[in-house]
Amino acid sequence: MINPPIEDVLKTAGNRFTLVVLAARRARQINAYFNQLGEGLGTYAPPQVTSQSRKALSISLEEIAEGKVEVDIVPED
Repeated sequence: MINPPIEDVLKTAGNRFTLVVLAARRARQINAYFNQLGEGLGTYAPPQVTSQSRKALSISLEEIAEGKVEVDIVPED
């Protein structure tokens, strides 16, 4: 069973293509945060939710479902 349910996450993101891009970008940021922890740089935002999961993609989906990560759509010219 996927936690959170994909249907709940889709309601927040709008459509599945936006969800894929948003979750992948946030997962990369979370991976970069964990990789730079020992260096003391602090350039990436830490995970915004407390999660049982150890996988960055699952953490990013939980953040999206809780509304901690928002979609910023730039209108085309």
